[in-house]
Amino acid sequence: MTTPELLTRMEKTPEFDLFKITGMNERRVADDTGDVSEDCLTMAVSAARECLERSQYAADEVDVVISCSISRTTDGRRHHFEPSFAHRIAQELGAIDAIRFDVSNACAGMMTGVYLLDRMIRSGEVRNGLVLSGEHITPIALTAAREMADSRDPQFASLSVGDSAVAVIVDRATDDTDVIHDVELMTCSEYSHLCIGMPSDETGDLAMYTDNKVMHAEDRLALWPTFQRDTLADNGRKFADEGYDVVIQHQVGSRFVDFMNAVGENIFQAPMPQSLSVLDRFANTATTSHYLVLHQALAERRIPKGSKILLVPAASGVVTGFLSATISSLEV
Repeated sequence: MTTPELLTRMEKTPEFDLFKITGMNERRVADDTGDVSEDCLTMAVSAARECLERSQYAADEVDVVISCSISRTTDGRRHHFEPSFAHRIAQELGAIDAIRFDVSNACAGMMTGVYLLDRMIRSGEVRNGLVLSGEHITPIALTAAREMADSRDPQFASLSVGDSAVAVIVDRATDDTDVIHDVELMTCSEYSHLCIGMPSDETGDLAMYTDNKVMHAEDRLALWPTFQRDTLADNGRKFADEGYDVVIQHQVGSRFVDFMNAVGENIFQAPMPQSLSVLDRFANTATTSHYLVLHQALAERRIPKGSKILLVPAASGVVTGFLSATISSLEV
């Protein structure tokens, strides 16, 4: 669905230029109207199967399945809570002996799933695991288009979302050519009220309300680089010495990505690495954003083997942090 197509659903012609503000030309929309309906669960299963086909593991060799989606709708728009998505996905895949559980941490869900799996592997509890998410979140964009009046409306950010699903397998590193160096997260719960998903105040449909001005104030944007700078310093390290080749910011919008990188340069007192993005084609896909960018960049051969990548979450909560990894054999 292109941005102009989405805006035609508004009752009156908008006074704002959504593409200029967000840099988003289009987004993918799950087909929940056909004979075989797409939803959070079916998309996650599809991503998992594709991931397994490219891996060295069969489904019954996976030790852990972690589902991290925000949206949990099945059969159209029916919300599903029990049994867990991870349980249903593991059963569907044939990962019958796998530990399975869901994680809910807003747009940092996938990052949280990888964080937990990383710790489980390092502790020796498991050998490998599958982290995945299916996000069918465009209903909030359609609600916003029906209900909002102008760009000052708290539903404005809902127009920036798109649907997607991703899956990644993580296992124990055997050398430095493919390894997670750091994965650290921080929650600042005093800002949790700034972005809330809930039933619409007007119709009860799926909606999201965001205070963009306060959410994206400079002191909020500074949370990530300050946290990473201090975490590295605790271990006698500096950002400039880490040798990152690529940075992937959360795909909130082109202006947001530019602001985040600028604030990072200022606080780190060091230039940022090349910044990758696919938001012009896929928009903001919530939990799946970073891994969707990584997938596309690998598919398009934009990340040379041996590159050190930096993933930076920016989630409601507010949740921030960083994940860094060297990748050499990861392919799409």
